[in-house]
Amino acid sequence: MKILLHVCCGPCTVYPLDQLRSHGHEVNGYFYNPNIHPYREFKRRIGALVEFSSKKKFCVEIDRQYGLREYLRQVVFNEKKRCQLCYDMRLEQTAKFAAEQGAEAFTSTLLYSKYQNHSLLIKIAEKFAERYQVKFYYEDFREGWQQGIDGSIAMELYRQPYCGCIYSEQERYDKKLQKKMRQRQKNA
Repeated sequence: MKILLHVCCGPCTVYPLDQLRSHGHEVNGYFYNPNIHPYREFKRRIGALVEFSSKKKFCVEIDRQYGLREYLRQVVFNEKKRCQLCYDMRLEQTAKFAAEQGAEAFTSTLLYSKYQNHSLLIKIAEKFAERYQVKFYYEDFREGWQQGIDGSIAMELYRQPYCGCIYSEQERYDKKLQKKMRQRQKNA
């Protein structure tokens, strides 16, 4: 099957690409991530993806438009739904691009992360699959979490320490916020 793989970064692509290829699929990549902040991080992730694609002979289309303003227009005052809105933005664009490119299906490296909401991702991807008349291919890539990490380290790829958005960056580095979030979880 000809599959378009939405790519969030090089390291998260290691395991899904290997899996899809091992199943005999023809895989091309698509980098569309308007959520990534700051700009230097956006450029660094593109650089790591270019390095990865060269090493793995992986054809990937990179949308180099820094989309932070559009992302923020969608998310500000909707922070509790930020992941859903982000998935909407990225998966709709991926499904649309897959249809335009004549792919038989699309999927995403977001399905590799154990930090992402898989049931929400599936629901959103299926909605756009129907809208753009292209199949959504689901595989739980989380099974290869460590394998992907080990592979990205072996390739000496830049490995980012947070999902990408300004909110996840704060959650990663703001110790006071982390403490507050743990307290909320404990009281819930």
